[in-house]
This record gives sequence, structure tokens and C-alpha cells, in this order.
Amino acid sequence: MKIVHFADLHLDSAFAWCEASGDVARRRRDALRDALLAIVDLVRETSADALFCAGDLYEHDRVTLDTGKFLRQTFASLDPVPIYVAAGNHDWYGAESLYATEDWSDNVHIFREDTLRPVRLASGITLWGGAHCAPANTDNFLGDGFRVEGEGAHVALFHGAEQSWLAAQGEGKVPHAPFDTADIRNAGLDHAFLGHYHRPADGAHHTYPGNPDPLQFGEDGERGAVVATISAEGTVERERRVVAVTQVHDLSLDVTELTSRQQIRDALRAAADGLGGLARLTIGGDLEPSLDLHEDTIREQLLETFDAVQVRKSGLHLAYDLDEIREEPTVRGQFVRDVMDADLPTDERRRVLRMGLRALDGRDDLEVL
Repeated sequence: MKIVHFADLHLDSAFAWCEASGDVARRRRDALRDALLAIVDLVRETSADALFCAGDLYEHDRVTLDTGKFLRQTFASLDPVPIYVAAGNHDWYGAESLYATEDWSDNVHIFREDTLRPVRLASGITLWGGAHCAPANTDNFLGDGFRVEGEGAHVALFHGAEQSWLAAQGEGKVPHAPFDTADIRNAGLDHAFLGHYHRPADGAHHTYPGNPDPLQFGEDGERGAVVATISAEGTVERERRVVAVTQVHDLSLDVTELTSRQQIRDALRAAADGLGGLARLTIGGDLEPSLDLHEDTIREQLLETFDAVQVRKSGLHLAYDLDEIREEPTVRGQFVRDVMDADLPTDERRRVLRMGLRALDGRDDLEVL
């Protein structure tokens, strides 16, 4: 049988991470809805037999009644194609969750227990699904001696943290429902369709689709859903399909060779050419002391192209010629001579010189970067 698998859509996210607010944040939340509609279209396009969702479909603490209606109508539009939902730590199942309060169409199957329960998918194929029933402290779904029963292929659907991936990626993710890769086969499962990690990952016996539309800067890999074919023997063939609506870009600006404000403007214009959506700009290098570099001015220029912009610095310094300043018959010169002659560690001397020279020059533009 063929299925479409996705997770971690996070409907109703605040989008504070990209410094978006007002209409911009609302457009980003609408883009998440558009991504779900694209996933539903993918089910139709591929003639899939079922749709899997491995949790964090929405944000429990922010979700609106309108989002509940949107989900109910969207899932109903696929009827009679079945939809299987395994709630995660952000959309955990409870008496007040959308999963309990909405009047879902007959094709929607929501797992409601924190232990894996079986559902017959097709001849010779069984799905085992479970839900987070609290925002934290969900145990390993594959622990406590869990083992599948019955003949044929067995696959699982849940939201959990495979621990080797957690350690390798260093995503800063909390290990909700942690498990080891070996637990999948030890439980008699052929494959686990998972959610929680936002980076796509294809293991021999597990699949993380990643979030289908960007949720933060720095995300790599294709943003979309997985089309998988499950055989009665338990083999799984996968194909990733992009459904992302939001464009997120990481830009960089090295100011070392730039000597005028116009060159900075030209460099920003070239970096943003042909792009749109959201952007994070990282500024680094040695800045010519005579140049002003204000964050608000840079953001204002980039907002001519992007919906929202975040500006940060990494290794950005003023390019003072200390040898030249030291020879000056000025307060600056005396300051540099005194610091250079002082018995200070190298890093502290560098910090004192930069802070002092900035203060003497009346510079405040780098403090906000």
C-alpha cells in the first residue's frame, strides 16, 4: 500500500523566531495551512491509500477554533481516504484538545493512548500508533517489553526522539518519548514513521519527514512529506516530495573589503537578488572605522525584499590600525600606548582596545549588532 507521511507542521506558531509580527506573522501561519493543503493534494496526486501524521500538527497553547474547523474540513475533504494521527508533545491528546473536541469525519483515526495500539491498514499490514497524552514525560513507546503480535508486516506511527540522532544533530531538542533504533526491530516492527525532529532523516527502519514548511532559520534538507510504499513483507520504499510554501534564507555579509556605505548597500542588494520570504543576515569581518553600520538601516533595506528580517553579528570588529594610532600625539594614541604596554592577557588587551577606541570615537552602531 502507498501512504503519505508528514509531521511537525506546528499550525498557529507564533513566528517570533524570525522577528515577524502582525500581518507578516499571520501570513506565515497561513503558509503553514497552505503546506497542509499541498500535502492533501499530494495524497490525491499519488493515489495514496492513507495519510499519516506523526504529531505536532498544531500548537496546543495557541491553537484557535478556526484552526480546528480548518483541520476538520481539510481532513474531511479526503474522505474516504483514511488519516491516522499520533499526537506529539505540542499537540498532545487530552480532554480539551482539538482531537477530543472536534467532530472529525469518519476517515480520521486519532490514537488516544500513550501505548501503541494496532489498526489494520490492508491485507497483511498492521499499523501501531500511540499518542502523547501530556506535554512532557512521555515514555518510550517501544519500552516495557512491547512487542507486536500477528503475521504480516507491522509498522508504527508515533512522535519520539531516536537517541543517536538526537546526540549527532545537537538540535537542542528535548528527548520526548526517547528510544533507540534497535528498539524498532526488537519490538518486531518492520518500520517506524516518526515525528519530532525537524531535519529529514531516513534510517533503515525509520523515517523522519522533517517539518513540511520552514519553522526556523538554518533548517536544511527538503521541506515536505514522504510518499512511502509498504509491502506485505515489511519493506518500505520512500520518496520525498517538497510542499514548502515559505522561503527562508540565511545570508552573509563580510564587510572586510567594504570601504563605503554604498558598497554595503550594493552587497546587500546582490545578496537579496531574486529572493523573498524571510531572511537572517549574519554580518562579519573587519569594518572600516569610518563607516557607520546600524542594524535598523540594514533591516530597512532588506525589508524592501523580505517579509521579515533578523540581523546578527559573528566575528564583526572595527579594523583599527593600532600601530598607526599608537604614533598619534592624541588621547587615542596615549590610550593605545598605555594598553599595549600594560601586562594584560592577549584577549583582554584586544577587548579593552576595541571598547576604548569605540568609546573615544563615539561609536554606538555596533552595540546593537
